[in-house]
Amino acid sequence: MPGKQLKAFLDQSGADYIALRHPPAYTAQQLAHHGRIAGDRVAKTVIIELDGKMAMLVMPATWRIHWERLSDVLETDFVELADEMEFKDRFPDCEVGAMPPFGNLFDMPVYCSEALTRQPDIAFAAGSHEESIHMKTADFLALVNPVVIEKGFIRPGARKPAWMQRRQKAEPMPSEDQIERWELAGY
Repeated sequence: MPGKQLKAFLDQSGADYIALRHPPAYTAQQLAHHGRIAGDRVAKTVIIELDGKMAMLVMPATWRIHWERLSDVLETDFVELADEMEFKDRFPDCEVGAMPPFGNLFDMPVYCSEALTRQPDIAFAAGSHEESIHMKTADFLALVNPVVIEKGFIRPGARKPAWMQRRQKAEPMPSEDQIERWELAGY
């Protein structure tokens, strides 16, 4: 059962938390929707590689990573999104993509967005796409003791990079009729 190790850890620590079942949530934004809470209060867990070593990055669901700034803040030459196939075995009781933000349980350093630490409470996946944990942010910080970083993230509403704007403005896919006419015309 996913989340068993996490709940045992939380129970042993004496932390107050609520475990909730909900429809499947495959993204942190979906978890916010199902839990009817603001996306800024949902912790998104992202596994990254820093100079070849895996680490956990925890940030509000509504935020994005600014890779160049993150690399500068973490003083590393190489930072990228880790491949799920390479890290899924590090989270044996968790569904891929539903890892809780407790890197200390999985022998992984944790870097946390400073913006998330300002929330009074947070919610996050509990090892399953259908269960989440809700707890006080202060308890989370005391139990995980992450490295809190201020930069390396893009706030909600921030202008998207030019390459993303170009992609969104791309022409729509041609219809089957258009493709058929082009083929008949020799294109």
